[in-house]
Amino acid sequence: MPIRIASWNINSVRARPHLIERLLDTTSVDILCLQETKCEDNSFPAAAFDGLGFRHRLLAGQRMHHGVAILSRLPLEPAYRHDWQANGEARHIAARLPNGVVLHNVYVPAGGDIPDRAFNPKFGQKLNFLQRMTDWSGTLKEPSILLGDFNIAPHPEDVWNHKALLDVVSHTPIEVETLEQLQKSHDWVDLGRHFVPRPEKLFTWWSYRAQDWLASNRGRRLDHIWVSPELFGTARALETLVPARGWDRPSDHVPLIAEFDL
Repeated sequence: MPIRIASWNINSVRARPHLIERLLDTTSVDILCLQETKCEDNSFPAAAFDGLGFRHRLLAGQRMHHGVAILSRLPLEPAYRHDWQANGEARHIAARLPNGVVLHNVYVPAGGDIPDRAFNPKFGQKLNFLQRMTDWSGTLKEPSILLGDFNIAPHPEDVWNHKALLDVVSHTPIEVETLEQLQKSHDWVDLGRHFVPRPEKLFTWWSYRAQDWLASNRGRRLDHIWVSPELFGTARALETLVPARGWDRPSDHVPLIAEFDL
């Protein structure tokens, strides 16, 4: 059974419902995973998603810059939530799909501006978050899909300028190494780089600061979809919907849409 799963840091679900509608006009999606929803559960625009056919929902809402949600046309069974930040922030939610596969939606902390935990507690929190994820991942037995905004661009080809960004949070060697340890802990398969092999450039985020994001193309690949090794053979395609960065009042991230034969 083909299933299309999208992941998108929407940067406020209430401020950008038009983007969801345009996404669904552009491509078919069965399950939509959102990050940075920026609203509590009782403020989530549930009626709008009912009208779009997403009547099954799992929410982990929070104000400000957090919050994740899984919205589906298919029935979902709640799996569990993890507080890898260890401070109550809503950054993870998991659902069990009808075939038993567990879908994990995660929003890794950005980590602030200074890549040194001694001077920037947010950077230390980010690394600790990833270490807790790695500890969890190393014991994982269920076939799983792990996706979301990881806030790390791991490869030189995942940023517009590797040398210029080595000291910039999201591409520092310690972050890249930490993400690599997470990937190795479960032998996760990175679908982005499976379907678009290196050395081709691949970005999912462009800063709002750029006057012309498309012309400068100073992007980073911060968003990812990984799968357990036993699910790798079910992955049929992965699309990075780059044109969405140019839509009206856009998010600074673009959607990833993966197709599976589950």
